[in-house]
Amino acid sequence: MKRGYATGEARKERILAVALLEFAEHGYRGASLARIAERVELSQAGLLHHFRSKERLLLAVLDHRDELDRRRFGPGRDGHDGHDGGGVAALRALADVVDHNARVPGLVQLFSVISGEAVTPGHPGHEWARRRYRRLRADVAAALRAGAERGEFRAGLDAEAHADRLIAMMDGLQTQWLIDPGQVDMAAVFRGYVEDLIAALRPG
Repeated sequence: MKRGYATGEARKERILAVALLEFAEHGYRGASLARIAERVELSQAGLLHHFRSKERLLLAVLDHRDELDRRRFGPGRDGHDGHDGGGVAALRALADVVDHNARVPGLVQLFSVISGEAVTPGHPGHEWARRRYRRLRADVAAALRAGAERGEFRAGLDAEAHADRLIAMMDGLQTQWLIDPGQVDMAAVFRGYVEDLIAALRPG
């Protein structure tokens, strides 16, 4: 029983890894269950035994992508979250995330493609994207407020506005980097932005 369960879980992990690449390369609408099944050496019916529809597979892939980030960056984090302590450490942790993302273009491409498609309310990833951005804005704003409470940042800063700008910078740089990686050093530009923001937010 244990061996069978382990084999089944390993197969699911393989399906998710292959599906992640398929969705990243072709988006949700262009992705093919037949291609995914072929690449994992299953029939399409065998693939649907594990994930009953293309929509469920996409949502499982998005959850899998977040789980990979949590494993990489620790409990309570996703691909954008900052350090649990907040403040300067949190902002520099965001720059570390971008450094990591520069080494995993497939994950970044998946996020960018699905987020772009998910602006349509009927898209299966729409609610996932909305929840992700709400959580991200709240987490970054909380980290900034924690820094202000400890005296690392000036009192009265607009945490939500700075959080929105940080997220916009991250996502905008990701798009530019994916399109023209030879011309955009995503990690270096974002780290420079973070250091400038830290300096600007210092008290006095």
